Amino acid sequence: MASSSLESLTLKTDVLIIGGGMAGAWAATAAAKAGAAVVLADKGYCGASGVTAAAGPGHWWVPPDPPEARGTAVGNRIAAGLGLGEADWMHRILDQTWRTLPTLSPYYKFGTDDEGRVNYRAVRGPEYMRALRQLVLSCGVTILDQSPVVELLARDDGSVGGARGLRRQQGGWPYQVEAGAVVLAAGGTSFLSHLLGSRTNTGDGYLLAAEAGAEMSGMEFTAAYTIAPAHSTMTRSMAYSFATYYDADGRELDLPFAPDQTQRLARALLRGPVYCSLHRLPDDIKARLHTISPNVPLVFDRWRIDPYRDRFEVTLHNDGTVRGIGGVRVIDVDGATSVPGLFVAGDNASREKVAGAISGGGNVNSAWALSSGLSAGTAAARMARHATGRGARLRPLGQAGLRPRQHAKAVDLATVRAGVRAEMHPYDKNLFRNGPALAASRSSLDALWSELADHAAADNVALREAAALVATARWSVATAIRRTESRGMHRREDYPAPDPNLAVRLLSGGFDRVWVTADPASASARHSELEATL
Repeated sequence: MASSSLESLTLKTDVLIIGGGMAGAWAATAAAKAGAAVVLADKGYCGASGVTAAAGPGHWWVPPDPPEARGTAVGNRIAAGLGLGEADWMHRILDQTWRTLPTLSPYYKFGTDDEGRVNYRAVRGPEYMRALRQLVLSCGVTILDQSPVVELLARDDGSVGGARGLRRQQGGWPYQVEAGAVVLAAGGTSFLSHLLGSRTNTGDGYLLAAEAGAEMSGMEFTAAYTIAPAHSTMTRSMAYSFATYYDADGRELDLPFAPDQTQRLARALLRGPVYCSLHRLPDDIKARLHTISPNVPLVFDRWRIDPYRDRFEVTLHNDGTVRGIGGVRVIDVDGATSVPGLFVAGDNASREKVAGAISGGGNVNSAWALSSGLSAGTAAARMARHATGRGARLRPLGQAGLRPRQHAKAVDLATVRAGVRAEMHPYDKNLFRNGPALAASRSSLDALWSELADHAAADNVALREAAALVATARWSVATAIRRTESRGMHRREDYPAPDPNLAVRLLSGGFDRVWVTADPASASARHSELEATL
């Protein structure tokens, strides 16, 4: 049902999906197939926005036969996850991905391997997202492109009942969607690293969820740095498995491909420029690179560099929660949060249970986006069928960037954005962490938050993006301070070893005062010890 005028648009639906990337598209499809009326609102254009559309993602793809194969894959991941992963969740996403990807065949032409077998695991991002848009539309979903959501709406009982946003291509006029349930799939954030495809990923979903009362989980696991040619944001790292590195004087550096290569490369970069050659890349990969990851050679082609003969300067970019782990706490396999009516999927949701304390990379993260989208969409449709209070008065939940605590005045957004980058990008602050540096970052980010919360007021997407970026950075720094150990991608120079009592998930939240505590679900045996530590 819809009502509209020249100034505004109001829609009523069963399920609202916020975000039109991989997770959002699969969530919308699942909700519609479950019989729900669905509206999908995307900040950009569903089918082209988000990091998947600019990538060549592979999925965590393990056949069910032989039966021990998945057990081995999950066992390896549990061990690598350093105590924070859960086997049941991993088995679930493996099975769901295996069963679901082939169903996209009517809309997407999967490739084949050298033996003629269909390769479902690896997809071409641009075509994949175009196919998902076609699938979503075929299910009767209403898509609102270029329609960023600025705040969630809640019923009197606290349950989420919709959202309000702005229609960019209609002069910025407002719209409102009333829904029985809402799925947040708005992507993560790279803290403005300009990761390819991340322009719309500013952590909006985290802010929206927290304003509704949801908690974050694993926000300390956001130091996910990825190599790229200097002066570019092409963080597609597969080819660098075969890289050779040199300093400015042409001396080869001892940087073998290994789990600690990123840290060693970062330390080399702190000493000076680092150059790279891909001359060891196997010929069969060279031949396929333009098809597997077409954006990777494009950078070199434009610069007229032959990466297989020439040396080129490299850097590391922080991919934040896009390749990291942290996000909104998921309390059930169906994507439910602690807030009734609110579900999360993809990068908006914490991936600790399926990735542990290390990055899910491309494969686990892609399988998670697909499976969590399906689960959240199905569960949201089920809840919408039984939702009470439909049609009740809805109250807006947005605060910072919309409703200032004090008098409204202009806020320098460039300063705020630069402030976030200054705390969340430098290697010696965020990759190699220590207590004094983290405390200094916390003070800087708290000051930015006070400025936004006290004075920013406008129906302005940029202000809400700034609030989301600062809030997300504050939760990340706060949990990094509290996790006084090194575990996975969280590294403390002053606490270089893991602490067995901290093999638990940390929850965080709050705005004026950020809080951190142990997740009781992961700390039942260690909760008292952890609280003493905190």
